Amino acid sequence: MPYYSFDLVIDKEYKNQGGLILENIELATDRADQLATELSVVYPELKAKGCSVRVTSAENTELYRRPLDPVPSWVRRQD
Repeated sequence: MPYYSFDLVIDKEYKNQGGLILENIELATDRADQLATELSVVYPELKAKGCSVRVTSAENTELYRRPLDPVPSWVRRQD
């Protein structure tokens, strides 16, 4: 089974959030989505900075990226 690493991306800085051995990339993307949701709840200020969670393979190839705020601020309606 492949090993996947998860990073918090802040600007161009990557902060390691750990890694997991998972059956496939679908499970890794699900875990990245969960991690992004958890981080956005615990650190809501990161959403405004355009941060994301990325998944990389054991070879350090980026496989998936999930923004902490899935709706960019420029798309949101200003009331």
